[in-house]
Amino acid sequence: MFSPVDFVYYLVTLREIGQQKMMVPKKALTVAGSDCSGGAGIQADLKTFQERDVYGMSVLTVLVAMRPENWNHVVWPVDLEMIKNQFRTILPGIGVDAAKTGMLPTVDIIRAVGELFAEAKVGHLLIDPVMVCKGTSEPLFPENTRAMIEYLLPIAEVVTPNTFEAAQLAGLEELKSEKEVEEAARRIHRLGCKNVVIKVARVLPDATADLLYDGKTFTWFREKRINTTWTHGAGCSFSACLTAELAKGASVHQACKTAHDFVQAGLLSSFALNQHIGPIYHKAMAKNA
Repeated sequence: MFSPVDFVYYLVTLREIGQQKMMVPKKALTVAGSDCSGGAGIQADLKTFQERDVYGMSVLTVLVAMRPENWNHVVWPVDLEMIKNQFRTILPGIGVDAAKTGMLPTVDIIRAVGELFAEAKVGHLLIDPVMVCKGTSEPLFPENTRAMIEYLLPIAEVVTPNTFEAAQLAGLEELKSEKEVEEAARRIHRLGCKNVVIKVARVLPDATADLLYDGKTFTWFREKRINTTWTHGAGCSFSACLTAELAKGASVHQACKTAHDFVQAGLLSSFALNQHIGPIYHKAMAKNA
């Protein structure tokens, strides 16, 4: 028989267990590359997941280092079997509420990741079609665009290219106007993804913006351009924030607005790491709340 004290302790313990169950966060996965400087890639994704109150997990696809004298990139893809083993640790090993991709450096890796996600049937899948590293202007792996179109876009709920990547996916030249950005969104949507979000950093004369196209309606999220050159990781963080919000049950429109605001706050507090590069500050939105 329980004593009165034991019984009260039992009830308190049950209540605490119930509260712990209620507090279990949603889970998000990033399948992307490592930026050892900490500003982009899986490092930015995991920081963003944490800031947006989701539990982050990762599958590492490529290691990227930078030469300190000029910040040129050294890229080392992860072994394909190791990528598959990491993925299976999480799916089906754990389960996720939403997932995103980042840098996928080879056609074989793109194909494998697409097949793994198609088999896993993740509820919310965001494809961030990374083609360049910050500070470069040419695709790291130009042969990968067709593979992304074939294996990733048809299974994506959202795809989040910047204007360079959008032009590559849409088969267009450099995007120089709102109309051209909207046309690129139309063309990308026809490739099979449900929603297209184009990150528009430099096309508009005095503003930065994000364009959401759901196949019917264009929605622009605009802000006056922030006067900073320290923008490293902005694109990765945007897509990671959008993924986190989808994991928590937000609509694509709501998630896009939150991601837009998250990056704007981070840009306002961005800072220099060295003479070459500086990241957004991932804690900025929480500190300003």
